[in-house]
Amino acid sequence: MPPFDAGIEDERTAQERCAAFRAVGQRLREAVGRRLVGQQAVVDQVLWSLFAGGHVLLEGVPGLGKTLLVRTLGDALHLDFARIQFTPDLMPADIVGTQILVDDGHGHRVMQFRPGPIFTQVLLADEVNRASPKSQSALLEAMQERAVTVGGHTHRLRDPFLVLATQNPIEQEGTYPLPEAQLDRFLLKVSVPNVERADLMEILRRTTTSAEPAVDAVLDGARIVQAQRLARRIVIAAPVKDYVIRLVLATHPGGEHADGRAAREIAVGASPRAAQAIVTAAKVRALFDGRFHVSIGDVHAVAPAALRHRVIPSFEAEADGLDADRVVAGIIERLPRHAPEEAA
Repeated sequence: MPPFDAGIEDERTAQERCAAFRAVGQRLREAVGRRLVGQQAVVDQVLWSLFAGGHVLLEGVPGLGKTLLVRTLGDALHLDFARIQFTPDLMPADIVGTQILVDDGHGHRVMQFRPGPIFTQVLLADEVNRASPKSQSALLEAMQERAVTVGGHTHRLRDPFLVLATQNPIEQEGTYPLPEAQLDRFLLKVSVPNVERADLMEILRRTTTSAEPAVDAVLDGARIVQAQRLARRIVIAAPVKDYVIRLVLATHPGGEHADGRAAREIAVGASPRAAQAIVTAAKVRALFDGRFHVSIGDVHAVAPAALRHRVIPSFEAEADGLDADRVVAGIIERLPRHAPEEAA
């Protein structure tokens, strides 16, 4: 199979590459489904983020399969996997690594860098809101820069690199909520729902009667990087791009694209990174569907996960029982698909 991103010179070749990736995407879903029951929407959103080159914040109660998902993805993608349990006493060096004194074999003591667990390709940062802000910053800066600087030396992280951070929405006592500026570094925030009755029955059948099934590698790191480059080349038409811009600006209270409800329900709107996240994730979703162009449907599918951690509801909205998801859903529902001048 040729590289995903090679030789795209005409529409026919582009469609062939998209069809090839769509088949690979289906194999990835099937591979993950051999171990993880249900949660297909969660799996899809994590894959969108991976191939968009971003990171994911998973929010859900314990026991919903977040660790199993990350470990299974590592197997299916032939990537190294590591897990860090965030606790109040976790230090930045426990994440990124540190310098230690070693014997160089000639009777001299020299400083040597010992890499931390962040030097992997798929990292599960479990309960990230339980660590101190200093340790959170060490992780999030490495996510942004894709490099770690220790002792004046910069060490590049491996490519591809995906962080899936989790937080429990219920147990907030003794936690350090991520500041808005740090939340903005996650491409998507994915809500992990509770399992349905049929899924729970299947979980019991699989986990109490047989050993965990093996998962064969579907892709490797090099092919993932090729797919990330291919996703960047997916076409987004000017009207769709304009819709994304209007959608993000509609979250800004008092802005020209915000209506009266948004002004009352939103305290802080989404940053420009939200528009970038929507476009890059929508391109990957189109690619998973075998298309070389982004549709409004792609934007609607990815927008909630791209906006829910970037839009802060007002006190009035919270008093009315509205969370970020409901506020964002209302904006998407009310925003015209076409700009006023286009509609005219």
